[in-house]
Amino acid sequence: MAKAWVPLGLFLVLAVTVTDSRAASPTAATASGQLAGKSATVEGVALDEFLGIPFAAPPVGALRWKPPQPAPAWQGVRQAQAFGAQCMQLGLYDDMMFRSKGMAEDCLFLNVWAPAAHTGGKLPVLVYFYGGGFNAGDGSEKRYDGASMATRGIVTVTVNYRLGVFGFLAHPALTAESPEHASGNYGLLDQTAALQWVKANIAAFGGDPAQVTIAGESAGSMSVSGHMASKLSRGLFARAIGESGAMFAPLAPPDRAAGEALTELFATAIGKPSIAELRAMSAKELLEATRIQKNFHFGPIIDGRFLTQSPEKTFQTHQQTDVPLLLGSNSQEGACAELLNDSPPSAKNYRQYVTSRFGASAGKVLAQYPANSDAQALQSCTDLATDLHIAHSTWRWMAWQHRNGKAPVWFYYYAQPRPATRKPVPGQRPDAGAVHSAEIEYALGNLDGNLVYAWTDADRTTSHVMQSYFANFIIHGDPNGKGLPAWPAVAEQGGGLLRQTIDAHTRTEVDPHSARHAALQSVIEEEAKSEQ
Repeated sequence: MAKAWVPLGLFLVLAVTVTDSRAASPTAATASGQLAGKSATVEGVALDEFLGIPFAAPPVGALRWKPPQPAPAWQGVRQAQAFGAQCMQLGLYDDMMFRSKGMAEDCLFLNVWAPAAHTGGKLPVLVYFYGGGFNAGDGSEKRYDGASMATRGIVTVTVNYRLGVFGFLAHPALTAESPEHASGNYGLLDQTAALQWVKANIAAFGGDPAQVTIAGESAGSMSVSGHMASKLSRGLFARAIGESGAMFAPLAPPDRAAGEALTELFATAIGKPSIAELRAMSAKELLEATRIQKNFHFGPIIDGRFLTQSPEKTFQTHQQTDVPLLLGSNSQEGACAELLNDSPPSAKNYRQYVTSRFGASAGKVLAQYPANSDAQALQSCTDLATDLHIAHSTWRWMAWQHRNGKAPVWFYYYAQPRPATRKPVPGQRPDAGAVHSAEIEYALGNLDGNLVYAWTDADRTTSHVMQSYFANFIIHGDPNGKGLPAWPAVAEQGGGLLRQTIDAHTRTEVDPHSARHAALQSVIEEEAKSEQ
């Protein structure tokens, strides 16, 4: 039986940021030089903020499509009071609210929020990777702001990494010039360079390099799963958090040959077949080419350097970085319309889609995602879209780490729908469930940074619980703490695995979706075998 927890009152106060009255700017000494940040007070806690810190050399000119190089040193004191440029990207998502000034290929910056004037280098550290399908995002986004976590005694870092064609292009010529005979995944190598920077420098901000938690949402969560699989990231983090996404089927990365073939098709389509011609293009020209040739999606591959095999195989063979893991997904990650191409969500149309998509395995899928009525078909179609989009890959990550890892796993199911918007939108219907990315502001304590929604007491209660779970995990390696609903680690119980359903009435349940995920896993694996 589920263990329900009903909140007795609100625990949060509104986050208020004001300019601090301290006369001198906070400073920090890094390996590259001195930094001058800025002071702030958030929820009554004095913080130091250091923004726009270069952690690698500008990846421009001859360094385009090269692994990140060390940041050059500077003389004197560098001002770190404004966000650096966002990485090159198209405007893909209208919910991204950047605070950076402009966009540039020179974009490898990170940001640090820390309790003021803390010395000793013993505070836990959170390093957060943004989402955006590996084609969008920025460390300056409001929903990733690190101040709220810093008020809880956590040194918080957000990281920029190269995106799209700039971050994930593979090419035979690049492979040939690489000492590791690898190409692609430059954005993931940027993340690794940032983690190396954190290990070398975070003590200057009060952080403990031995207590680093890596976290991210969507593409950021996929990145975290990749770091657990990559030998390059060993020793750079002690804990991991994944919010909706993993490099597991059906989101497993293709091999380098597929990445190189994609690049060659793209290069031919834009009339720039050689890597020299591609490097000679301006960043603006190259970005515009991806806008015109919109069918080319550049993302992670098994490049031969960051990934030498599929992450799933790494976990299956007990080779992953085995650290405590907290992860989960949302109740409505996908929409039925994504599967039916906006056809009416009737039982007939849904069954036709399943038959067309899964062929001989359609019966196995319909047994877990049934369509005995139009209403049931709509729910099943939404569930299937949710799982295929990102929830199933996350479940597989959880299942393999639970099965083959020694460190504990905590699994959540986020189910709090966002409230109505402050300004009503004609014809807009409220979310029936928690849509993709809806949990970010709750988990990081940043509801008040998003002025779109009319947050309620239930939202603030949910945010308090979720952020407290995250903070406890970052600090102690366990999400449990005083005043919170108990959250047991994943374990077999009642024919399923335990999970924590997080909403205004957070509770522990036996995951009712285990059977459908197991069936989908079987179907996907059968498809993979038939394609070999």
